[in-house]
Amino acid sequence: MAAAERDLGRDRDPGPGRSVLFLHPDLGVGGAERLVLDAALALQARGCHVQIWTAHYDPGHCFAESRELRVRCAGDWLPRSLGWGGRGAALCAYVRMIYLALYVLFLSGEEFDVVVCDQVSACIPVFRLARRRKKILFYCHFPDLLLTRRDSLLKRLYRAPIDWVEEHTTGMADCIVVNSRFTAGVFKDTFKSLSYIDPDVLYPSLNVASFDTAVPEKLDDLVPKEKEFLFLSINRYERKKNLPLALEALVELRGRLTSQDWDRVHLIVAGGYDERVSENVEHYQELKNMVQQSGLGQNVTFLRSFSDKRKISLLHGCTCVLYTPSHEHFGIVPLEAMYMRCPVIAVNSGGPLESIVHGCTGFLCEPDPVHFSEAMEKFIHNPSLKTTMGMAGRARVKEKFSSEAFTEQLYQYVTKLVE
Repeated sequence: MAAAERDLGRDRDPGPGRSVLFLHPDLGVGGAERLVLDAALALQARGCHVQIWTAHYDPGHCFAESRELRVRCAGDWLPRSLGWGGRGAALCAYVRMIYLALYVLFLSGEEFDVVVCDQVSACIPVFRLARRRKKILFYCHFPDLLLTRRDSLLKRLYRAPIDWVEEHTTGMADCIVVNSRFTAGVFKDTFKSLSYIDPDVLYPSLNVASFDTAVPEKLDDLVPKEKEFLFLSINRYERKKNLPLALEALVELRGRLTSQDWDRVHLIVAGGYDERVSENVEHYQELKNMVQQSGLGQNVTFLRSFSDKRKISLLHGCTCVLYTPSHEHFGIVPLEAMYMRCPVIAVNSGGPLESIVHGCTGFLCEPDPVHFSEAMEKFIHNPSLKTTMGMAGRARVKEKFSSEAFTEQLYQYVTKLVE
């Protein structure tokens, strides 16, 4: 069993600070992973001894900053699902996280003061039952029980015990924080037995150093030179992200423009892609088929699993970002875009209501192609909007979502738990 475990981080001097252990299911390239890395880097910068434990970590399919941390992996030999189509993924995730917690506690030999976990709360009882009970901070991105459809009796029976475990183990954490006021409200409405808890809001922040130091690349390999108006969608290739909305809006926009203006429009659909995840593979093909059927082949480019440097180049070179998910818990992409002086068109629900100022840093629209295309058209007929909204967006990120505020708030949570 021990032979299956790996130490993939770099050795570091623990230093004089608190010892904090992060537990995360799968260290990939999503928004949750971005937040975990930023949190770990923030505490490390404050003198804490930080390590991340995860069930899966591939340095080639993760944010580059992960190499600046001590990352250890255990339990990747356990299955991610119980069969074709990703069935049983939730149960497998719970088993993997419980195993990971047991391994850390009883086999790793690690010492730590505080555990920070997110996404899967099933590991919390393991640390509570330890001989020297560990203090636990749980970061709730969004209740998992709301992320899965229950369209059959079998699915409802399967999910019932998992949902119960999620709610009751979440309540065992010593401190619970959420990523937005929207998620805080959903938390209280969803976890009825935890209605007495008022979770604090800890907004994600940006690690702006990588944005400030990067030298943008040219996009000649992705976009024909004659394209002047470049729209960009950044999201994982998952159906819940509603990526078809961007393509449908592009079709609607085509009908609103002259042929001359249309020839200058291009859309890049960029997103996290993992061949191990069947939904990524299937949805990518669905989107390609949609482009072909709609006659958008000359105006759309797909990009999968790009580097941080390429993402910054995309944000630097595009006219506007299309952010299509509805009821998004928070959404880090709008912050990244606004910091890069790029306006955002987003659905008027969830986290974007707290990050985007309508008419100032972008547009908040109903989740339909007509409203999205109307907002896109504004940037074509009034190109100066990119500059004015871009400047306002960068100022908003620096004022409300600074890494300094995030670091201080998180460090105070850790300090209070220890003391």
